[in-house]
Amino acid sequence: MKIAVSGKGGVGKTTLCAGLLLALASENKKVIGIDADPDSNLAATLEFSAPGKITPVSEMKELIEERAGEKGGFFKLNPKVDDIPDKYCVEQKGIKLLVMGSIKKAGTGCYCPENSLLKALMTHLIIGREETLIMDMEAGVEHLGRGTSGSVDALIIVVEPGLRSIETALRIKKLAGDLKIKKIFAVANKIQSSADKDSIEKNIGKIDILGFIEYNKKLVDKISNDKIGMFKTLIRNIENKI
Repeated sequence: MKIAVSGKGGVGKTTLCAGLLLALASENKKVIGIDADPDSNLAATLEFSAPGKITPVSEMKELIEERAGEKGGFFKLNPKVDDIPDKYCVEQKGIKLLVMGSIKKAGTGCYCPENSLLKALMTHLIIGREETLIMDMEAGVEHLGRGTSGSVDALIIVVEPGLRSIETALRIKKLAGDLKIKKIFAVANKIQSSADKDSIEKNIGKIDILGFIEYNKKLVDKISNDKIGMFKTLIRNIENKI
C-alpha cells in the first residue's frame, strides 16, 4: 500500500503515521516512512535515535548538485534516484525512514534542482518500491505531482473536532480530487465526547471516516505497545476499502 496522510497542522498526522508504521512493522511487513512535512517530527515520534541529526534530502546540496545540478542554467528533469532510499534512509525497529524536506512553492524561484530531485524521488518511492509506504505530508498535496498521485492507494486526512480542521480537510479533498486521487478517507482524532464524534460526522461531507481516536495526551508523546492494536484496526479498515 502507498498511503499519504495530510490535515491541518496539529491534528495528529505524525502520530497517525507513526502508529501505522509501528503496527505494520510489528507484523513483520516491509515498511518505509516518508516525512514530507517541513516541520519534521516523524523520527522523534517513532523514537529514532538522534532525530535532530537526520538531514532532509532537500538539504543534501552535494547530492542535489551531483544528480540534478544546474549547468549553464540547465538541470536534469529526471535525475537518478533509485539508490537514494537505501543509501540515505535511517532504519530502526524494522522501519525505514526518509526525510524529504520542503518543496519550493510558486513565487519562491520554484522549479529548481531541489524540486526536480524530490519529485523524481517521490515518483520512485510510490511507483518503483515494494515496501508499504506511509507518507506524513503538510496540509496540502505539494509532494504529490500529477505523475504520481494516481498511484497513491489512498489519501487519509486527519481531522479533529472544530470547523477549522474540517474546512482544511474539505480543501485538501478538493485538491486531491484535482489530482485524480480516488480513495480519500478521514481519521477523526482527539475525540473527547459523543458530541465531538457527531459534529465531525455531520460536517465532513462525503469523506468516508476510517475510525475515531479518543483524546489521549500520552499518545502524543509516545505510542505504547498497548495502543498498537488500535492502529492495526485502522490498517485493516484501509485494506478493506482499497
